Amino acid sequence: MRGRFCKTVCGWLGLSLVMLSAGAFADDRLPTLNSEQANWVADRIFQNECNRQLSCLTSWNVGEDFPSLGIGHFIWYREGQRERFVESFPELLGYYVARGVDLPPWLAGLPGWASPWPDRETFLAEIDSEQMQSLRQFLSDTRGIQADFIMRRLEHSLPALTAASDQPAAIATEFYRVANSHVPHGMYALIDYVNFKGEGTATSERYRGQGWGLLQVLETMLATPDDGSVLEQFAAAAQQVLARRIDNSPAERGEERWRSGWNNRTRTYVP
Repeated sequence: MRGRFCKTVCGWLGLSLVMLSAGAFADDRLPTLNSEQANWVADRIFQNECNRQLSCLTSWNVGEDFPSLGIGHFIWYREGQRERFVESFPELLGYYVARGVDLPPWLAGLPGWASPWPDRETFLAEIDSEQMQSLRQFLSDTRGIQADFIMRRLEHSLPALTAASDQPAAIATEFYRVANSHVPHGMYALIDYVNFKGEGTATSERYRGQGWGLLQVLETMLATPDDGSVLEQFAAAAQQVLARRIDNSPAERGEERWRSGWNNRTRTYVP
C-alpha cells in the first residue's frame, strides 16, 4: 500500500511544487522537489495523519462533534453546524469534481455535501457499513489528489498570512526561509503544520483571542532571538504556540492529553 501511495502522490506533489515556485512574491521561490523528495514528504504526511492505516481515513475523535476524513483529516460538518474550526472536506469534494474525479454516488448525492451522521455514536455504528467501506476505499485510492489539495492550501496560504499580519514582508521572508531550509524538510514542516493546525488566519480559530496556526508560529519566530537552525527555531516556535493553545483551551476539551503527541510531531520538522 505504501508503494502505490508514494508513486501516486509523487506526481501530484512534483506538479504542485513547480506551480508553487511561481509564488506571489517575485523575489522569493519555494524549492522544486525531485521525485524522491516529494515521495518523502507525501510519506511523512500519511504517516503523521494515519500511521498508514486505512481505518483512520474515516475517524471521529472523542471530544469532537464532527468526523475528520482522509490523509489530511479534513473536517466535515452537518448541515447548519457551526464550529470554530475551518471545515475542509466539502472543499476537497469540490476539488475532486474539478479534477474530473467521480465521487461515490451516495456521496455525490448528499444535499449540500453535508455530513450525514448526526453524532459520533451513529457514525461508529455505521463504521463497517458498505457506504463507509466505499468511502475509505475512495479516500485510499485518491490519496494523491488529497496530497495535491494540501499543497494548494499551502499555495493559497501566504497571501492570507501576510494580509493578516502587521509585518507582511517579514512574514513572507520567514515563510521562504523555512521552506528553503534543508530541502525537503522545510517544505515538509510548512505543509504538515498547515495541514495539522491550519493557517492561523481564521478568527473563529482562537482561544482567548489567540490563534495557533502557521501565522502564529512565524510571528513567534520573528519575536524570538535566533537560536539554532531555522527548522529548530520553527519547531520550538510551534511547540510554544501549541502550548499556549492548550493553556488557553476550555477545560472541558481536555487538550492537555495531546501535548506529548503534538510535541513529538513538531520534533519531526528538524532533520
